[in-house]
Amino acid sequence: MKKCLGMVLLLLTGCASTPTPTDQLSQLMDATWQRQLVASPSLAQRYGDPAAAGRLSDASPEFLAAQNDAYQALLSQAEALNADALSSDEQADLAILLGILNNRVDSYRYKEHLVPISSEGGFHAYVASFARSARLNTPESVGHYLSRLEALPVYFDQQIAWMRMGMAEGITVPQVVLTGFEDSITAFIPDTAEQSLYYRPLSQLGEEHADAKARGLALVRDAVIPAYQGFYDFFVNEYQPAARQTIAASDLPEGRNYYENRVRHFTTLGMSADEVHELGLKEVARIRAEMEQVIAELAFEGSFADFLTFLRTDPQFYAQTPDELLRYAAFLSKKADAMLPRFFATMPRTPYGIKEVPAEIAPKYTTGRYSGSNADDQPGYYWVNTYALDKRPLYEMEALTLHEAVPGHHLQIALSQEQTVHLLRRNHYISAFGEGWGLYAEKLGLEGGFYEDPYSNFGRLTYEMWRACRLVVDTGMHAKGWSRDEALAFLADNTALSLHNVRTEIDRYISWPGQAVSYKVGELTLWRLRQKAEAELGEQFDLRAFHDQILGGGSMPLAELERQLDAWISTQRQG
Repeated sequence: MKKCLGMVLLLLTGCASTPTPTDQLSQLMDATWQRQLVASPSLAQRYGDPAAAGRLSDASPEFLAAQNDAYQALLSQAEALNADALSSDEQADLAILLGILNNRVDSYRYKEHLVPISSEGGFHAYVASFARSARLNTPESVGHYLSRLEALPVYFDQQIAWMRMGMAEGITVPQVVLTGFEDSITAFIPDTAEQSLYYRPLSQLGEEHADAKARGLALVRDAVIPAYQGFYDFFVNEYQPAARQTIAASDLPEGRNYYENRVRHFTTLGMSADEVHELGLKEVARIRAEMEQVIAELAFEGSFADFLTFLRTDPQFYAQTPDELLRYAAFLSKKADAMLPRFFATMPRTPYGIKEVPAEIAPKYTTGRYSGSNADDQPGYYWVNTYALDKRPLYEMEALTLHEAVPGHHLQIALSQEQTVHLLRRNHYISAFGEGWGLYAEKLGLEGGFYEDPYSNFGRLTYEMWRACRLVVDTGMHAKGWSRDEALAFLADNTALSLHNVRTEIDRYISWPGQAVSYKVGELTLWRLRQKAEAELGEQFDLRAFHDQILGGGSMPLAELERQLDAWISTQRQG
């Protein structure tokens, strides 16, 4: 009897030591999350590692290689999991995990780390976020801030080393989109250290921190500003002259495979560049017919091109001061806030504010963007670009506000960050889902009382056409041999975007292959899923419940989103 009991205990122990698929998935997500915390000190600081506040990211060859090895091992284990043995929520976890790991491995394989800049910014601008968001309210926080200032030159040297390697291998940002990029560097090189963005948080400290302020000022003068100056000299004298003359991602080493990989990644649907291009052409034709109808309703005398010229040049469509543009954005934001209860049962606790795009990046930056909260006691921000006011038409502002603020990115991202899901999933952003939702939110405004002015409705259609054109010009330039001029003409001829924005956007697509195709693919998928739910549920369909279902799981691949929605529809049918 004792022998039999011993055998039973042995078997139970053996079973207990064998991790279930659920356990394995949890361990893989934990390990991937820890990798992300190691790679991102700012993320680690946000989630409870105070020492991380004194570090910058490590971009050394050794660190990136070690990260890649770890991600490859994690990917192999994730691919071996039996998805059928997981719950529905766990299957979503796995789909998201596989997307993260595949992208990390692919990014390293195709050497994206050799290009740490794009047409609209780069490491030198993004690293400055620690200065913009600094809260020096304890002696420890002051010390950590000084440590980051001290570490900045090493970080710059690491990135410049990668860029030099990129020059040697022909992997650079195309030269044609780099005109004026040096201004984004000189914006961080003031006449005196006291004027530096990096000294600003220290300047607000009291006299009891006199020693720290003196040390910080010396670091800004002797380390930070020289790092920016060194990057400027490298960029102007070495990088820009050596940058490649071609624009297509397909012209890079392994370029065709790389671009198809990016299209699959950003659509999350396994689409090819050819399929995306054809979809774009169909959408352009459909939206153009709607735009022509608005022009006819306005009884405008002239051609489509004449109407675009009118919109781009008539002063009535432009703010006269930055404050006027910001106030209009604020008014539209509050109007959008008021429409939310009609469409959503669940609201985020995190509020949002409105800010100008930082001056040092504004000239080549997009019209607006959402910047999420960095802590649970901080808001998100809807950024509005007030640079070149005569290029920021007011007729676009309703669509822009609904996309970037609510019910677009703020609502979607804030809800995602407040979910009771794994931190890896809570902090992950999938462009096809997030940008698709932003574009869906623009059109939802039709049901919420927006676009009553025909010019604003044309602005909405311009924004929709803009995203449809992206499908065409992104694939056209990177896979079909289009020139930059062809892409510029296609976007300018089909939308009322200012010509400044047309150039800024086309250069963005050139330097960020594939990302631009995610918006329209995501939006069309969301509308298809809504129509599917409406058709299958009939009178049982509840729009607020549908939106809660779409946003309730956070950002996820579109195929997984549809699988989750199908399960929800089945549950709703059962009452």
